[in-house]
Amino acid sequence: MAMSPAGGGFNLDDDDMGSYRPLSEINVTPLVDVMLVLLIIFMVAAPLMMVGVPLQLPKTSASKVAPPKEPLVVSIDKDGKLFIRKTPIEQGQIVAHLAEIKAKEPDSVVYVRGDKALEYGRVMEVMGLVGQAGYDKVSLVAEGAAALPKAQAGSAGK
Repeated sequence: MAMSPAGGGFNLDDDDMGSYRPLSEINVTPLVDVMLVLLIIFMVAAPLMMVGVPLQLPKTSASKVAPPKEPLVVSIDKDGKLFIRKTPIEQGQIVAHLAEIKAKEPDSVVYVRGDKALEYGRVMEVMGLVGQAGYDKVSLVAEGAAALPKAQAGSAGK
Protein backbone atom coordinates (compact mmCIF):
# COMPACT_ATOMS: atom_id res chain seq x y z
CA MET A 1 0.00 0.00 0.00
CA ALA A 2 1.41 3.37 -0.96
CA MET A 3 1.63 6.21 1.50
CA SER A 4 1.92 9.87 0.81
CA PRO A 5 4.18 12.29 2.64
CA ALA A 6 2.87 14.27 5.60
CA GLY A 7 0.14 16.68 4.64
CA GLY A 8 -0.98 14.76 1.57
CA GLY A 9 -3.97 12.52 1.04
CA PHE A 10 -7.26 12.54 3.01
CA ASN A 11 -7.09 13.78 6.57
CA LEU A 12 -9.89 12.44 8.83
CA ASP A 13 -9.14 14.88 11.65
CA ASP A 14 -9.85 17.89 9.48
CA ASP A 15 -13.50 18.83 9.07
CA ASP A 16 -12.84 20.83 5.93
CA MET A 17 -13.32 18.64 2.82
CA GLY A 18 -11.20 21.06 0.76
CA SER A 19 -7.95 19.64 2.18
CA TYR A 20 -8.23 16.37 0.18
CA ARG A 21 -5.53 15.86 -2.44
CA PRO A 22 -5.44 12.75 -4.64
CA LEU A 23 -2.49 10.38 -4.34
CA SER A 24 -0.20 11.08 -7.30
CA GLU A 25 2.46 8.39 -6.88
CA ILE A 26 2.87 5.48 -9.27
CA ASN A 27 2.81 2.02 -7.75
CA VAL A 28 5.69 0.16 -9.44
CA THR A 29 5.17 -3.18 -7.69
CA PRO A 30 2.91 -4.62 -10.43
CA LEU A 31 5.38 -3.45 -13.08
CA VAL A 32 8.25 -5.23 -11.32
CA ASP A 33 6.15 -8.38 -10.95
CA VAL A 34 5.33 -8.44 -14.67
CA MET A 35 8.94 -7.84 -15.65
CA LEU A 36 10.17 -10.70 -13.44
CA VAL A 37 7.60 -13.07 -14.95
CA LEU A 38 8.69 -12.06 -18.46
CA LEU A 39 12.34 -12.58 -17.51
CA ILE A 40 11.62 -16.11 -16.31
CA ILE A 41 9.63 -16.89 -19.48
CA PHE A 42 12.49 -15.72 -21.72
CA MET A 43 15.09 -17.59 -19.65
CA VAL A 44 13.13 -20.82 -20.12
CA ALA A 45 12.23 -20.24 -23.78
CA ALA A 46 15.64 -19.04 -25.06
CA PRO A 47 17.39 -22.45 -25.00
CA LEU A 48 14.42 -24.00 -26.79
CA MET A 49 14.74 -21.50 -29.66
CA MET A 50 18.40 -22.43 -30.30
CA VAL A 51 17.70 -26.01 -31.35
CA GLY A 52 17.15 -25.32 -35.05
CA VAL A 53 15.90 -27.76 -37.63
CA PRO A 54 16.72 -31.41 -36.92
CA LEU A 55 18.84 -32.81 -39.78
CA GLN A 56 20.93 -35.85 -40.55
CA LEU A 57 24.11 -34.37 -42.01
CA PRO A 58 26.06 -36.33 -44.62
CA LYS A 59 29.56 -37.69 -44.00
CA THR A 60 32.51 -36.23 -45.91
CA SER A 61 36.03 -37.34 -46.70
CA ALA A 62 37.40 -33.78 -46.86
CA SER A 63 40.27 -32.92 -44.58
CA LYS A 64 39.63 -30.95 -41.44
CA VAL A 65 40.12 -27.22 -41.46
CA ALA A 66 43.63 -26.35 -40.33
CA PRO A 67 43.95 -24.39 -37.09
CA PRO A 68 44.85 -20.73 -37.53
CA LYS A 69 48.54 -20.12 -38.10
CA GLU A 70 50.70 -18.00 -35.88
CA PRO A 71 50.81 -14.51 -37.41
CA LEU A 72 54.01 -13.46 -39.16
CA VAL A 73 55.36 -10.64 -37.01
CA VAL A 74 58.60 -8.79 -37.72
CA SER A 75 59.72 -6.86 -34.63
CA ILE A 76 62.41 -4.22 -34.16
CA ASP A 77 63.51 -3.53 -30.60
CA LYS A 78 64.83 -0.20 -29.31
CA ASP A 79 68.41 -1.20 -30.21
CA GLY A 80 67.41 -1.93 -33.83
CA LYS A 81 67.67 -5.74 -33.55
CA LEU A 82 65.30 -7.67 -35.82
CA PHE A 83 63.07 -10.59 -34.85
CA ILE A 84 60.83 -12.81 -36.99
CA ARG A 85 58.08 -14.09 -34.76
CA LYS A 86 60.24 -14.43 -31.62
CA THR A 87 63.46 -15.56 -33.26
CA PRO A 88 66.33 -13.03 -33.57
CA ILE A 89 67.70 -12.60 -37.09
CA GLU A 90 70.43 -10.55 -38.78
CA GLN A 91 69.37 -7.81 -41.18
CA GLY A 92 71.25 -9.42 -44.10
CA GLN A 93 69.32 -12.68 -43.67
CA ILE A 94 65.81 -11.27 -43.25
CA VAL A 95 64.87 -11.12 -46.96
CA ALA A 96 65.94 -14.73 -47.58
CA HIS A 97 64.21 -15.97 -44.42
CA LEU A 98 60.98 -14.12 -45.23
CA ALA A 99 61.05 -15.44 -48.82
CA GLU A 100 61.39 -18.96 -47.40
CA ILE A 101 58.34 -18.41 -45.18
CA LYS A 102 56.46 -16.88 -48.16
CA ALA A 103 57.01 -20.12 -50.11
CA LYS A 104 55.41 -22.13 -47.28
CA GLU A 105 52.65 -19.63 -46.41
CA PRO A 106 51.88 -17.66 -49.59
CA ASP A 107 48.79 -15.83 -48.34
CA SER A 108 50.14 -14.57 -45.02
CA VAL A 109 50.14 -10.96 -43.87
CA VAL A 110 53.23 -9.47 -42.23
CA TYR A 111 52.83 -7.33 -39.12
CA VAL A 112 55.71 -4.95 -38.44
CA ARG A 113 56.20 -3.88 -34.83
CA GLY A 114 58.72 -1.20 -33.95
CA ASP A 115 59.73 0.28 -30.61
CA LYS A 116 58.54 3.88 -30.22
CA ALA A 117 62.12 5.02 -29.54
CA LEU A 118 63.16 4.02 -33.09
CA GLU A 119 63.52 6.50 -35.89
CA TYR A 120 60.80 6.43 -38.52
CA GLY A 121 63.38 5.75 -41.23
CA ARG A 122 64.50 2.51 -39.55
CA VAL A 123 60.95 1.17 -39.49
CA MET A 124 60.48 2.11 -43.16
CA GLU A 125 63.77 0.38 -44.02
CA VAL A 126 62.51 -2.86 -42.47
CA MET A 127 59.19 -2.50 -44.30
CA GLY A 128 61.17 -2.20 -47.53
CA LEU A 129 63.00 -5.43 -46.73
CA VAL A 130 59.65 -7.16 -46.13
CA GLY A 131 58.48 -5.90 -49.53
CA GLN A 132 61.67 -7.22 -51.17
CA ALA A 133 60.81 -10.66 -49.82
CA GLY A 134 57.62 -10.59 -51.91
CA TYR A 135 54.99 -9.60 -49.36
CA ASP A 136 52.27 -7.24 -50.59
CA LYS A 137 50.23 -7.18 -47.39
CA VAL A 138 52.21 -5.40 -44.68
CA SER A 139 50.65 -3.80 -41.61
CA LEU A 140 52.11 -1.65 -38.87
CA VAL A 141 51.19 -2.56 -35.32
CA ALA A 142 50.61 0.11 -32.67
CA GLU A 143 49.27 0.08 -29.17
CA GLY A 144 45.90 1.73 -28.61
CA ALA A 145 46.23 5.20 -27.11
CA ALA A 146 44.70 5.76 -23.71
CA ALA A 147 42.45 8.77 -23.32
CA LEU A 148 44.47 11.90 -22.55
CA PRO A 149 43.56 13.92 -19.46
CA LYS A 150 41.92 17.26 -20.32
CA ALA A 151 45.03 19.26 -19.36
CA GLN A 152 47.21 17.27 -21.80
CA ALA A 153 44.57 17.11 -24.54
CA GLY A 154 44.54 20.90 -24.82
CA SER A 155 48.32 21.13 -25.09
CA ALA A 156 48.61 18.20 -27.54
CA GLY A 157 47.33 20.28 -30.45
CA LYS A 158 49.74 23.19 -29.81
